Amino acid sequence: MLRIGVDVGGTNTDGVLIDVTRLHEPTRGVLAQFKAPTTPNVSDGIENAVRQVLTIASVSPEKVSCVSIGTTAFINAVLEADGRRLAKVAVVRISGPYTKQCPPFIDFPARLRALTEGHVGYVDGGLEIDGREIRPLKEEQLVEQCKLIKEKGLKNVVVCGVYTALDNEGKHEVRAAKIMQRELGPTVNVVCSRDVGQVGFLERENATILNASILTFAQRTIRGFQAAMKALNLSCPLFLTQNDGTLTTAASAARLPIRTFASGPTNSMRGAAFLAGLDEHKAAAQRKSTIVADIGGTTTDVGVLLPSGFPRQAASFIEVGGVRTNFAMADVQSIALGGGSLVKVHEAPQGLHVAVGPESVGHYLIRDAKVFGGNVLTTTDVVVASGRAEVGKKEAVSDVNGAVVGKAMANIKKQLEGIIDKMKTSPEDVTVLLVGGGSIVAPDHLVGVGEILRPPHFSVANAVGAAMAKVAGEIDTIELLQGRSIHDVIDNIKTQAIEKAIRAGADPATVKIVEVANLPVQYVTNQATRIIVKAAGDLAPEAVASVSTLDDALEDTQPDEYKEGDKTASDEVAEEEEIDIETYKPTIRPNRSWVLSELDLEWIAEGCGVMGTGGGGSTYPPYLMARQKMRDGKEIIVVDPDDIPEDAWFLRVMFMGSPSVSSERLQGGTELPSAIKALTTYMGLNLDKDVYGVISDEIGGGNGLEPMIVAATMGRAVLDADLMGRAYPNLYQTLPGAYGVPGGLWPCAISDAIGNTVVLPSASNASYVETILRTVTTELGSSSGLTMPPLKRVTCQNYGITHSVSQAWRLGRAVALCRKRNDLKSIPSKILEIQNGACVFVGKIVDVSREVRKGFTWGSVTIAPLMEDEEEEGDSVASSAPVAYGPDDRLIIPFQNENLYACLEKPDGTSKILVTVPDLITVLDSQNGAALGTPDYRYGLRVTVLAMAASPKWTTTEEGLKTGGPSAFGLHRVQFTPIAKYKPPRSVISEFA
Repeated sequence: MLRIGVDVGGTNTDGVLIDVTRLHEPTRGVLAQFKAPTTPNVSDGIENAVRQVLTIASVSPEKVSCVSIGTTAFINAVLEADGRRLAKVAVVRISGPYTKQCPPFIDFPARLRALTEGHVGYVDGGLEIDGREIRPLKEEQLVEQCKLIKEKGLKNVVVCGVYTALDNEGKHEVRAAKIMQRELGPTVNVVCSRDVGQVGFLERENATILNASILTFAQRTIRGFQAAMKALNLSCPLFLTQNDGTLTTAASAARLPIRTFASGPTNSMRGAAFLAGLDEHKAAAQRKSTIVADIGGTTTDVGVLLPSGFPRQAASFIEVGGVRTNFAMADVQSIALGGGSLVKVHEAPQGLHVAVGPESVGHYLIRDAKVFGGNVLTTTDVVVASGRAEVGKKEAVSDVNGAVVGKAMANIKKQLEGIIDKMKTSPEDVTVLLVGGGSIVAPDHLVGVGEILRPPHFSVANAVGAAMAKVAGEIDTIELLQGRSIHDVIDNIKTQAIEKAIRAGADPATVKIVEVANLPVQYVTNQATRIIVKAAGDLAPEAVASVSTLDDALEDTQPDEYKEGDKTASDEVAEEEEIDIETYKPTIRPNRSWVLSELDLEWIAEGCGVMGTGGGGSTYPPYLMARQKMRDGKEIIVVDPDDIPEDAWFLRVMFMGSPSVSSERLQGGTELPSAIKALTTYMGLNLDKDVYGVISDEIGGGNGLEPMIVAATMGRAVLDADLMGRAYPNLYQTLPGAYGVPGGLWPCAISDAIGNTVVLPSASNASYVETILRTVTTELGSSSGLTMPPLKRVTCQNYGITHSVSQAWRLGRAVALCRKRNDLKSIPSKILEIQNGACVFVGKIVDVSREVRKGFTWGSVTIAPLMEDEEEEGDSVASSAPVAYGPDDRLIIPFQNENLYACLEKPDGTSKILVTVPDLITVLDSQNGAALGTPDYRYGLRVTVLAMAASPKWTTTEEGLKTGGPSAFGLHRVQFTPIAKYKPPRSVISEFA
């Protein structure tokens, strides 16, 4: 019953030996602990740490039942773009005609792409969101792909299918992998995306590519771990810890090393909870969330332990080495504060100035710090000088000025209070667990913290977390609820998750459900919902005895001998040229046409997100597709309406359906061209002669970028305008629809990528256009390319928002400049310089509710104010709020895909509506300034709520308010009051021509 836990950090490799029969004792069963320096070949450091804990405890190796290791070796290979650790990967998509407009590796940084891209292929298959096959899988296509992969000599293959989470029978990815393994042989690794990531095709595929690229290195490394165990005469099983705080066998880690990428912070949190005995005090239903602060030599990592005892998970996607992925990872925030942080002192005009960090002596602490005989003043020295810690030689810091000590300790206190408060989800005081070797620098009292716990063995909590990690089983699937009880569906999935955990080695007597999430899918009529259930339990002794080692087919090689700094990147790939965005000017040709650069496109995408008011779909995939057109040699040209003949025709293009589907079944590239061809043929228009360019119906969200993809393909221009100035959920909620413009809503055409196209010649009224096309879109898989009736330039200008592309560009540039200057708190004020409005609220999301009604996601988000310290930091932001709010007030924002209104609710039950549609209500992520879509709202996220004035075409006429105001959403008692006077957007072309 003895377990060894090891955590490999950047500075130290920590080891502990735990007797699980003595967990009830004050020491929590820890028999020995040791910190060894982390070595370039991590196996050496692991061997040293394990040997020392066995020696200290006088325990013979045969008494150890298992070893659990947490390591950063695999993620470091990606972060460092190390060519000796990364291998080229073949990617085969099971997608039929879909996803081709957004190919694999499209968003990889150039160096990493050069190291990993080996082959790309497409075969028929994949599923629609209702479970239907897009096309049946064809074995002969897979065999042909295998021939190509063999010719290229690739050993790591990724198989990624559309909506693989729905494929419960294994008809596509699983079957394809078996066929390819048969054709390629046992020495080739074939990885299914369903085993790696979650819903979200591109992010899941990216994660699977990274996983496949490090497979060979991971297998060598894990062999090295086993060799270290053999050298120590340890014959017990080897486990690795995963990102979510659970264990996996060495054999599983060798197949899915990406699941261990970020296990370090999770190990610390799980170890802290175990050492503090939180699992024993009360049932999960009675516990509250706890914050864990792990203070090391250089940084402080702060995360949240949920009542389940598992870490709060990060947002829907995570960037690793510049690549967007969606595997599970703990939500951790870090600051540059540790035991080795430099304390800098100088005299300023206003008196003594003392700064702590961000520089640190790191693992040279015991050489450079004053208390260890060095001459560098660090936080450890300050704490010893204050009398709060006994480390090194206290007399070495006897000359440190008392004022310096006081100011440094105050600085440390403020930094810790700030990062802890960022992670809190309510204003109430929280319990904080302090762990890590550097935690001696923390004070005994922090504002906003009710209790500070330093558990025994706090300096090696990460290794304890590795030793005592649990075993989990997770089910992440999409279910169709029509005619079914949601409670029955979830109960069935809970049973599956428990069974999966037990199969993975969990003790049946200890397995519990620790997470249940129900996420309805937007814009679908079949009540599709994504359900995530996780079960976890203690490692069962009988499971330890039956754990298999690595597959015997793997090459039995020793890990490479790396020397410090001996890393190889792809030298033949030049770094992308950095543009000085402070001085950047867009390219305007003499004929006043604006030729977009990649930077222009990036800013426009950011601005479209801001103008999406929570809806319109993600801008990320269409941005990548438009950028790819540029890289393929196409130009994206934007023209000013004032420069175009008034009778010039402009096509209107967009995608209709669920943003959730669009993130999984990426567009293939034929949807919009097919719809355009059908409609123009029906109307008798000649595409080559009659069509001047393309315009978007809604600039908000992803649809603001679709015209750019079509225009680049056709060699046409994009009009600097749109027909909405924002995003709305219904097709008829455009200005041509609101004002009943002849030919404003019909005829129109809709198409998918597999040959289904429908032309709607007419409709009895505007709402039927939405009803009919929504029904057709559902049959086409809940996402389709749509083209509305073309309009002449004069109509686009009279019944549209001119220069809205310029507006998006300016908004994106404002956000980018603030980020570059590290001045995120100024983003709201800079946005409000571009369009009049107000910063309505700054706070934290404390509740989100969602439900699907008639294909639309209705819901609301509740936001609580920030703590007083943060208000002071950002009071320039909140100064424009239309109504002052107190610490106990709440802002409620109901939404129907897009945000509808913002209401301030007081503790006494009174409320006041601050802003409503058609004015724009945008929620920004306060951490990075990016606009959030309503699907992105989640508990604990720090946000800033902005309101911007809408065009008078919406706000000052009966037609505009009837179609886009509160009454259009059934809010008949809500009166519209403009948030500010509208400022017409300025043309980029006119400014920079």
